[in-house]
Amino acid sequence: MPASDPSAGAGKPTWLGTALYIPLLYGAGWLLVLPLAALLPAWGAERISLLGTGMAFALLLGSLPLRLRRVWGASHPWRTLGLARPWRAAGRAFLRGLLKALLLLLLIALLLLASGHGHWSGSLRSGDLWNALALILGVGLAEELLFRGWLWGELALQLGGGARGDQRAMVLQAVLFSLVHTRFNLGPLASLGLLGGLLMLGLALALQRRADAGALHGAIGLHGGLVGGWFLLQHGLLTIAPGTPLWLQGPGGAFANPLGGVVGWLGLALLLAARRRWWPPQVQSITP
Repeated sequence: MPASDPSAGAGKPTWLGTALYIPLLYGAGWLLVLPLAALLPAWGAERISLLGTGMAFALLLGSLPLRLRRVWGASHPWRTLGLARPWRAAGRAFLRGLLKALLLLLLIALLLLASGHGHWSGSLRSGDLWNALALILGVGLAEELLFRGWLWGELALQLGGGARGDQRAMVLQAVLFSLVHTRFNLGPLASLGLLGGLLMLGLALALQRRADAGALHGAIGLHGGLVGGWFLLQHGLLTIAPGTPLWLQGPGGAFANPLGGVVGWLGLALLLAARRRWWPPQVQSITP
């Protein structure tokens, strides 16, 4: 997330402002859809919840340029966040990230099949394909814009900017990403496995952005591809037998997350090793 150098006249966010920004947007999104819940009770709580989340994301898109201009001192907010890039370069980065996601899922699927805990079904409904596409683009864009775009930049400015602040912020955003997404009701060992896997994913996504010279599209492809691809595997392509060990499919039961298992850790470790040259900030820092 290229951010303007505070010493060059840019602003600096406050910790309180950073902490409250997303909760306030989320609350505002919910307040805007509450009248619909009263007027359209047949919609159900799940649909209203989805609409509230969508409204909060729309508010995020609308407010981010203003916040970056006023608080970060960024004259080109969407470029600073890593989205405004030439479409061909952006497309290539997205496809590279998507390919990495597919390779990681292929490793997990092959081990499930080879161990006898998974059986290939190969059946897909058109609705599942559309759902997977929505997850790839929707979750990938929303969460990467939030964590590897806005949050990484805010933390880097909070921690002093430059290569050193950028490096600390990269680790801190991965920690926060893992804490937000981990389910702590799975038992100590399972929760710890999921926490560690998500931490490695947060670092891998950040390094992907560094490798793409600050563009966010590769991280979107990698993140969205993992979410959408695992959805397809679980909803038609692969049948996972009951009692499959956690180290293989990850914790969560019917909603298992493979990144919390040993196989997921191995795949993420390989991904981090492939991106190790981008770890030192002096090699490729995305904070001036």
